[in-house]
Amino acid sequence: MRSNLFGENLESTSDEAMSLQNPRMLKVRLDGEVLARQGSMVAYQGQVEFAYEGAGGVGKFLKKALTGEGVPLMRCRGKGDLFLAQDANELHVLDLDGGDSVTVNGANVLAFEPGLTWDIRRVEGASALSGGVFNMVFSGTGRLVVSAFGTPVVLDTGEAPTFADLQAAIAWSSSLQTRLVRTAGASALIGRGSGEAFQLSFQGRGFLVVQASEGPVVPKHNHGNSGGGGLFS
Repeated sequence: MRSNLFGENLESTSDEAMSLQNPRMLKVRLDGEVLARQGSMVAYQGQVEFAYEGAGGVGKFLKKALTGEGVPLMRCRGKGDLFLAQDANELHVLDLDGGDSVTVNGANVLAFEPGLTWDIRRVEGASALSGGVFNMVFSGTGRLVVSAFGTPVVLDTGEAPTFADLQAAIAWSSSLQTRLVRTAGASALIGRGSGEAFQLSFQGRGFLVVQASEGPVVPKHNHGNSGGGGLFS
């Protein structure tokens, strides 16, 4: 059988423990363990076991329960090749060293090495009504893989006052000062949210990664009503 499929899409041969098989799929050369988003496994070769990973301690468990933020994690153990993906989103690898610290929207975390430490943080000035204001902070030494809906842009926050939609901001330097700001009366003009328009404000020197969309739109479902309305009415 002949096809370009067999020439352009063969498994990569990288020696790195975590590398991109292609822009939308991560290959993990597993010889130990890695933490990944539950449901992100698309294939594996070898002997790999998957186990539910808890919130990581009582403090994190309480934060996750109160905020709804965080990543449903699985711990992958064994020896072999593991392939991970998330809705065909673009994937990007971040290497953290020693004093590095990065804040990531939990919805955009795909996988990370167990040597990294993480916590759940609340954005300053956020309220329960604004939503999406708790994020995950990673620090230490290791590799972290994040996903982006479309091709992202990296902004230098030191150049000018910087603002981003709550769902479009996917990662930024943890040293930045963030706060939630409201644009009254502009909800129909800014972003895709409903109600009042909220943005994250970033101050300080560092970087901000913004994805090309606030994320996929979930269509509204009509389950009918008591008046007999519905698909066939």
